[in-house]
Amino acid sequence: MNNDARLPPQNASPWLVLLTVCLGAFVAPLGMASVNVAIPALAEDLGANAVLVSWIPTVVLISNIMFMLPAGKCADLWGRKRLFFLGVCINAGASAVAFLAQSIEMVLVLRFIQGIGSAMMFATSMALLISVFPTDKRGLPLGLNAACVYLGLTLAPALGGWVTEAFGWRFVFLLPLPIAAVVLSILLRVKGEWHGNQSGRFDWRGAVLFAAVAVCLALGLAGLPGAGHIALVVLAFILLVLFIRMQARATTPLIRVQMFRESKLFSMSLASASLMYASSYPLGFMLSLYLQYVRGYSAGEAGQILLVQALTMAFVAPVAGRLSDFVPARWLASAGCACTLVGFALLSTLDAGTERADIVLALLLIGFGFGFFSSPNNHVVMHSAAPHEVGVAAATLNLARVMGNLVGMSMVNLLVHWHLGERAMSRAIAEPLLLTFHQAINVTLCFLLAALVFSLLRGGTRAAATSE
Repeated sequence: MNNDARLPPQNASPWLVLLTVCLGAFVAPLGMASVNVAIPALAEDLGANAVLVSWIPTVVLISNIMFMLPAGKCADLWGRKRLFFLGVCINAGASAVAFLAQSIEMVLVLRFIQGIGSAMMFATSMALLISVFPTDKRGLPLGLNAACVYLGLTLAPALGGWVTEAFGWRFVFLLPLPIAAVVLSILLRVKGEWHGNQSGRFDWRGAVLFAAVAVCLALGLAGLPGAGHIALVVLAFILLVLFIRMQARATTPLIRVQMFRESKLFSMSLASASLMYASSYPLGFMLSLYLQYVRGYSAGEAGQILLVQALTMAFVAPVAGRLSDFVPARWLASAGCACTLVGFALLSTLDAGTERADIVLALLLIGFGFGFFSSPNNHVVMHSAAPHEVGVAAATLNLARVMGNLVGMSMVNLLVHWHLGERAMSRAIAEPLLLTFHQAINVTLCFLLAALVFSLLRGGTRAAATSE
């Protein structure tokens, strides 16, 4: 593939773009994940049962999947900075309105809208970095971006817990607003705009068809093994096949599916990423419930424990990103997979009396592993895309992440449905919750083993070298 670097416009500062993207990469997951620790207080105040509560993290994923590819294509057509700016506005606006929500249904609707904004941000952030940094200097920026994403995802429970205890669950939705305001003010100072192929048309039929795939898959996975939900999953795969055939024949496709056949490096890296993220997203949700309902920690204490993973990833990801300019991603990312696998294996031994130090050790290993996996993996995926397709490539990478998140969270929703049903959230559910936690971790271990295999099979090409 063509890997020529696209230099930024003369007046644009790459480091100002990096600052904006990193702040955005922090604020989007902060808004998504900070609510997890506030779920018990929110559920009690709004009278929500376990099934409705489990949809709070899931509905964001559905809207992410529905709008990720369209956002990436729109960014290439109409401007990556413009789409990023609009995404920040939508994300922050939905968070502000959620502060006033009076029902769990209203919260879910606003979380869906919030997911649209975060999809636009995720789909354009890495594309912006690729647009302004030359090929041999992308490792550190992509590493810092990855660090901010995971810092936001894992720091969010700590901040959410503190805010919930001090002010109440509603104020958790206001957490992203100050940072979003800073992002918008800085972005207005960034001169220039970056596009892909502006001569193409937006594939509305493809966008609608892929949205149908996302909805059918999410609803189907959430209600298995019911017959109607099995039918939805089957329908999702049928629609996915139709989508792939449509995109392969389209003159201006939403995504050029030939990208997957042209580069083993690209396809294997995406597969590995999707499986890794299938293990990571449900962890904050399940571990937060375990710490509060099984161990009896407060929301603030639970958030402090979860903070360990964030700090570790924040330190490791930029280092791994810089190393990916010189060391084959195969070994860096695979070592990260293996380390994460060991961390989750330790979590599989948790019970009602596990020492806090053992939980912290497991989170340290997971944070180190994800930090060493994400940056090199992101670098090699983005490097294997042609300059005019980096928006779609970034969206595809983030789509792989969100699809993994959806599969992982849907698996947890299924286990919650089986073991907890519509029981009220309280300390009385500690025993079935612990069973749910152990089963979720066991499935996650299978995901991680598969991710390690795909990571090793991708080949030994350096991220900074010419891709296969």
